Amino acid sequence: MNAAENSLSDLNAPQPIALRINDPAPDFIARTTAGPRRLDQYRGRWVILFSHPADFTPVCTSEFVDLARNAHRFEAMQCEILALSVDSLFSHLAWLTDIQRHFGVTVPFPVIEDPSMEIARAYGMIDPQSPTSATVRATYVIDPSGLIRAISWYPMNVGRSIDEMVRLVQALQAADEYKASTPAAWQPGQPLLAQTPLTLETALSAPSNAPWYYREQQS
Repeated sequence: MNAAENSLSDLNAPQPIALRINDPAPDFIARTTAGPRRLDQYRGRWVILFSHPADFTPVCTSEFVDLARNAHRFEAMQCEILALSVDSLFSHLAWLTDIQRHFGVTVPFPVIEDPSMEIARAYGMIDPQSPTSATVRATYVIDPSGLIRAISWYPMNVGRSIDEMVRLVQALQAADEYKASTPAAWQPGQPLLAQTPLTLETALSAPSNAPWYYREQQS
């Protein structure tokens, strides 16, 4: 088989589902460390669904500890946290017990078991033909209507920033409330960006001391 035939074979192979921003988040029912959970039961609240490839791993342990210590910040935003791993429920329970014993924090959010990788594949976290979970390091922000509003991916050797996860939800909520956008490094209380004018009349009405396409708006 030559290189061209190899390329064609790759194109014809089953491709992973590619979820995009504003796609509906796939519903699921699964066992968790807090009992059975269904994603649809969280409608009306923001949700952070994040995944990790295995229990008892150092980077993921650091993330769980930090998230547990900052859970109140997500609760203040009416945002639920759901974790997902391909390990079994009993492995999750052993890991969370170990975290409590060694780090002095109780993980307050459900950890979903996904040993068949069915949920991971439904979200496009992993190639349908992959036998391992090495790529399951994704974070999805889901809004109260069940739409995916943000997606981020991390490698296995870099931990996520909990501060950025909080800021991202705050920015999405502010943008929705004020029908505006948030500038780089935006923090709550700072000015937002008004929608870009779509007509010449609106553009010409902008103040002369500022670019017509860059107008701040107070939150």
